[in-house]
Amino acid sequence: MPPPLKPDDSVHRPRQLHGPVLDTKSLNPLDYQSTPGLAAVMPKRFPNGFVVAAHAHARAQLIFATSGVVEVTANHALWRIPPQKALWVPQGIPHAMRACGDVEMRTAYVSPEACGQGAPPVPRMVNVSPLLRELLVRVAALPVGHTPARREALMTELMLAEIEWSPDPPLPLPSGSDRRLTRICDAILANPSDPRTLEDWAAEAGASSRTLSRLFIAQTGLSFVHWRQQARICAALPLLAAGMPVTAVSAELGYETVGAFSALFRRFIGVPPSAYATLSDSA
Repeated sequence: MPPPLKPDDSVHRPRQLHGPVLDTKSLNPLDYQSTPGLAAVMPKRFPNGFVVAAHAHARAQLIFATSGVVEVTANHALWRIPPQKALWVPQGIPHAMRACGDVEMRTAYVSPEACGQGAPPVPRMVNVSPLLRELLVRVAALPVGHTPARREALMTELMLAEIEWSPDPPLPLPSGSDRRLTRICDAILANPSDPRTLEDWAAEAGASSRTLSRLFIAQTGLSFVHWRQQARICAALPLLAAGMPVTAVSAELGYETVGAFSALFRRFIGVPPSAYATLSDSA
């Protein structure tokens, strides 16, 4: 039986950090769980590939990266969060995180009384407006552990009021609990361009293609083809945000034509990949 989840503390210490905000604020999430006021924002940097193991917080959390893409696993689903989005994780929900690219984060820890009845009880994507982005950055520069002055309290209140729950599908990537399904999903996430069909996977997974097809529908709510398409689009987000050309991203993910990739990307995300890259640059 795995050990119980513990609050996140030293696991969040990837390296020595520099810069005026980071050098003067605590980098320990425990210091943000009972601060005075409605919320406190922690600034942090993570190198590419850094993994934060599964943990939970006493406060709700708004995970936002000013640069890079953050991958969060929670509630048996995976989100890849680009710079113009953030992920709301309610208090007490176990989640893990991985940095895709060098990540600069501003994480808001929100007290239960500030969440209100409108806050979703499950992880949910949040639109990050230019105003919300600036408020997250500004509140992250405030000292931690003291009663906020009136101006500081008003800034924090405005930051919370600016949170807008995204009407768009959050593009989580559901995963199943069956070990055969997990093996296939993990392999595709490691190599999204893998062209193997469900029939090809059947021999390796030790189950018939019909059984695997039923498992995908039952445990993820998606067909195998739809799940793989979504995995490829999720994999495209950090590449586009990092400035990789659309043609290169398309080839990297195994698409024969840029048009096929662009059409699928637009169907899932709502904008073509070139427009998404521009949004990431300006976020």
